[in-house]
Amino acid sequence: MRESGAGARMRKVMIPSAVAGAIALAGCVTVNAPEEPIVIELNINIRQEVIYRLAEDAGNTIEENQDIF
Repeated sequence: MRESGAGARMRKVMIPSAVAGAIALAGCVTVNAPEEPIVIELNINIRQEVIYRLAEDAGNTIEENQDIF
């Protein structure tokens, strides 16, 4: 049984409108910046490299100046 008249036309308009509205509302994404600044803490251990460089420099100095030791 088919509907005819204003009721059928109204249904043909309302169903797609409801679907389009649901799709539009589902796609809303809000991105807000934080109130406080972002802090990145980098705890890097560079001690080994510094000691290695100092040891290498000390070894070179000793080899170049053997008479002062």
